[in-house]
Amino acid sequence: MQTKLKVALAQINATVGDLDGNARRIADAARRAHADGVRVVVAPELALSGYPPEDLLLRPAFVRAGAGALQGLAAALADCEGLHVVVGHPHPWGEGGDIRSKSHAVPRRFNAASVLAGGRVQASYFKRELPNYQVFDERRYFASGRDAGHGAVVFDVGGLRLGLLICEDAWVDEPAERARDAGAQVLCVLNASPFHIDKAGEREQRMAERARRAGLPLLYAHLVGGQDEVVFDGASFAVDAGGRVGARAPSFEEHLLVCEVDDAGGVSGPVHPLPAPEPQAWAALVTGVRDYLGKNGFPGAIVGLSGGVDSALVLAVAVDALGADRVRAVMMPSPYTAEISWRDASEMAARLGVRYDEIPIAPMFDAFRDALAPQFEGLPQDTTEENLQARIRGMLLMALSNKTGAIVLTTGNKSELATGYCTLYGDMAGGFAVIKDVVKTRVYALCHWKNAQPTRRADGSVGPVIPERILTRAPSAELKPGQVDQDSLPPYDVLDAILQRYMEDDQTVDEIVAAGFERATVERIARMIMRNEYKRRQAPVGIRITHRGFGRDWRYPITSRFRDW
Repeated sequence: MQTKLKVALAQINATVGDLDGNARRIADAARRAHADGVRVVVAPELALSGYPPEDLLLRPAFVRAGAGALQGLAAALADCEGLHVVVGHPHPWGEGGDIRSKSHAVPRRFNAASVLAGGRVQASYFKRELPNYQVFDERRYFASGRDAGHGAVVFDVGGLRLGLLICEDAWVDEPAERARDAGAQVLCVLNASPFHIDKAGEREQRMAERARRAGLPLLYAHLVGGQDEVVFDGASFAVDAGGRVGARAPSFEEHLLVCEVDDAGGVSGPVHPLPAPEPQAWAALVTGVRDYLGKNGFPGAIVGLSGGVDSALVLAVAVDALGADRVRAVMMPSPYTAEISWRDASEMAARLGVRYDEIPIAPMFDAFRDALAPQFEGLPQDTTEENLQARIRGMLLMALSNKTGAIVLTTGNKSELATGYCTLYGDMAGGFAVIKDVVKTRVYALCHWKNAQPTRRADGSVGPVIPERILTRAPSAELKPGQVDQDSLPPYDVLDAILQRYMEDDQTVDEIVAAGFERATVERIARMIMRNEYKRRQAPVGIRITHRGFGRDWRYPITSRFRDW
């Protein structure tokens, strides 16, 4: 007779350091699953502590508190008879052992997955493969399970044997083979895999390959939610022994995915669709804004609205994330602001129903120029005067932030940040950079996608929220008469294509030229990227949506004379 087991993947939105809150989320999901007849609940990687805890892990008090929270969670679920709950958490090296290290080169803790049943911790598995690439820095914090001689962990529930893996363990052969050789009939993989566009499809392909190579079904429990610059997209799933997706949770929302697995390698359950790239990116931005403000307690957001496409995108994302009542738009026209920019900004604010204010900066700009006139006597007007306008706007926005507690969302995109087409203490002033990892061409693509969605506007009508003229006008900073971005930058389709190759994919100038790009343009963009690192170091944290953003996974020196051209 075939043995079947009902399993739930608890796709939760954990908050780093909220040990009690995270434990409650896991317990709530476990109780709901138990009431539905589920026998095994799998929570994500480091779900108890939140991911990534970063240098909190270097504090012995944090690791000890996590150990206490684990014991408390086990006790709280003692009345769930027959239920096994697998929880990701940091684990000290040795029960009661010394977790303080004089050298960070000798981590004294593990990235663990523990099986809770009957009110106690039944077994603990320690992650073997510790990633140290892109946004990952796990070797700074964790020892590998193999360092302490720990092997596979397999536990039996209802006659079916389940083996544990944690995230990176499932991307290589050895850990899964060890679990299978120890008798596992099902692989349970706990994960905290930061989002980038199309990452969900890549995960499923790799896990399908792992299931086929091991000859075992695989259950993939994944985090959801925003944590500083990284976003977790959920989309937990299960594949059968042949690599077919038999169940999948929705993306970008908490969910309890209940599925059935059997000893013949089969998996069955609901299969939610994976979104296309534009809705993926939009949901990631909305999630990042919602959780950054929500988890840090900001009452609302302020956006400097210019009538341009970047601030339009940021405003639309903010409203989707927070609601119109928590978002404020401020238009700060200068002597060079076109009337159509004024009108478009006002129109968009009205469509979304956000508070809209105008603060003309001409009097302040004149005061600054008058004060500096003796110092600038005989010198031509240049970007100094342009930057004065940006800095006046930044100062006004930050004053409103200080007074109200709302956070300023900056509106600069990845193309601008890469090339330094942004002003320190001006348009870079703020607390969270929503589109920091969105190149200009994708800014337009996301705006067009949003306008194609049936959206109810503030007046009750259904239609696009971004005025069409914002999407058809030539982009301009409007800091001098007749200015357009292409006065200072190559066309954005060329710039973004070169940026992807040089910055995201680490191609050399010669390789990019060989792909058909003009050498002078490639070298110019490479120079701009390298010489503006000092600006990026002073930029606010922002949401990562590509496989390489300007943040945790971009660590170039400010002072460097290396050139590959």
